[in-house]
Formats: sequence, structure tokens, C-alpha cells
Amino acid sequence: MNHAFPCGTLCLDFVGTLRARRNEAPLEKLATPGLVDDWFVESGMLDLAPGASESDVTLAVQLRESVYELVAARLDGRVLPVEAVDEVNLHAAGLPVTLRLGPDGVMRSGSVAQGLAELARETVRLVGGDEAALLRECARPECTQVYLDRSRGHRREWCAMRTCGNRVKAANYRARQSAAQA
Repeated sequence: MNHAFPCGTLCLDFVGTLRARRNEAPLEKLATPGLVDDWFVESGMLDLAPGASESDVTLAVQLRESVYELVAARLDGRVLPVEAVDEVNLHAAGLPVTLRLGPDGVMRSGSVAQGLAELARETVRLVGGDEAALLRECARPECTQVYLDRSRGHRREWCAMRTCGNRVKAANYRARQSAAQA
């Protein structure tokens, strides 16, 4: 599996395909058509790889960055950037993923453009709706993952406990141990 889905919503997991965003050399998880195909299948949005092209990679990255700009604006309490709004709205107007009922249940298929349209629509609902108040960025300094804090009390600190939470807690434990020994 090439991708992670810790955020509670696919559009935020999609934003997380650029890992360590503020680092000098962030890790691009949508660098090739194959990685774009993998993201749509691993996310469960499509059952079959859509057959991404190099131009689809460019479109996916542009949409991802527009979604991030909108989410960052909501996190900071800023006005939504017009270019990012236009980009998301353009994609949101696209055709939906095709659903078919078959002997084994629901089958989801479509192109990269259809998958991006679904992500854009989800972004519109999230950024423009009440759940925008639940947006948080992971507290681990090296992580820039954004997630929805649906925890009781809304005090969740990390995108995922098994990764970032464990790293922070282990680092804090090691720091306490070395301070006690000093």
C-alpha cells in the first residue's frame, strides 16, 4: 500500500499526499500516473485503476494544492483564496464516479477526472459546511497532515495515534528519561 488514510475524509487524505509539506524536500506521493491510480484504488473511491496519464498527475496535484489552500485558509480564519475556490468549483462540476450494482455488490469505476470531481465536491461540503470547525493540523512538527477532529471534547492532537502520536509520546518519554539521568 502506497498511501495512508488517517484523516476521516478522503479530500483531507488527498491533501496528505504531499508529506512533510514544510520540509526542504517534501515527499510527493502523486509523482507518477501509477501512484495516482494507486491512490484512487487504495482509497476505495474506485475499484479499478482509472489509467492516469502525466496530464492527470498535473491535474491531481493542482487540485490537491487548491484544496490545501482552502483548508489552510479555514484553519487560519482567512478569506478563501479566489483561485483555489475557482479550481475546486471547476472540478466539482465534473461527472461523478459511476456506480453499478452487480452480483458482488456495488462497483465503482471512472476516470481520474471523475475521481477528482468527487474529491472537489467533498471539499466544497467540508470547507463550506459546519465540519470546517473540526479541521485541525497534526501537532507533530514534521507532519503537515490535516484531519477532522471528531473526538469527544475535540482535543485530538495528531493525525493518527499509531504514527505521529506514538512518535511524539516516545520522543517525550526519551527526553524525560535523559533529563532524569542528567
